Amino acid sequence: MIYFDSTMLLLIPAIILAFYAQFKVRNSYRKYSQAVASRGLTGYETARRILDANGLNHIKIERVGGELTDHYDPRTGVVRLSDGIYGGRSIASVSVAAHEIGHAIQHAEGYKALTIRNSLVPVVNIASNLAWPMALIGLLIGSMTGTMIFDIAIILYAVAVLFQVITLPVELNASSRAIQQLNGLGILSDGEEQSQAKRMLGAAALTYIAAAAVAVVNLLRLILIRNNND
Repeated sequence: MIYFDSTMLLLIPAIILAFYAQFKVRNSYRKYSQAVASRGLTGYETARRILDANGLNHIKIERVGGELTDHYDPRTGVVRLSDGIYGGRSIASVSVAAHEIGHAIQHAEGYKALTIRNSLVPVVNIASNLAWPMALIGLLIGSMTGTMIFDIAIILYAVAVLFQVITLPVELNASSRAIQQLNGLGILSDGEEQSQAKRMLGAAALTYIAAAAVAVVNLLRLILIRNNND
């Protein structure tokens, strides 16, 4: 069976990394939510200041519910900050807000990796939903037709993996831009606050590394299953 085979052992390290990444980002968020930034700016004020400093006065900032639901929507040119980030004055708040503005700056500058990732979004949503069901159907059918269906499933899942891999430089670059902006505009006052911001964003980046690792291992699983059933 596709969901219960020996190749699942390959997933164990990636799953452990994924759980650790989730623990790390939640723990870091709680920790640095308690560390008040000395400049006293909220996440909203931080985002607005960075946007204006980079000539992005037209970008809107909206508040959304949930925790760590922050994102930049390139389709509408809107930065959405979760409740805790929008009004918070902590290191976590200004760091996450600056990270999302990093994406807005990427978009404005035509950052190549972001452009590629955004172009893949419609395809990825379909590909990731179809890949595993098609692989299972291919195994059940067998014969040459089943093998062809399984090969299509591998191609579809490879697109989803590509999306996860491209996401890595996009997120790391956004965090790097965030730190540069926070330091350059004097939003973080000293070396300790800068270090805390880097640790906060570093923990968040680990979740994307884990997601990419899980995706790559699952692709490897599909290839091994396909070869074992030739």
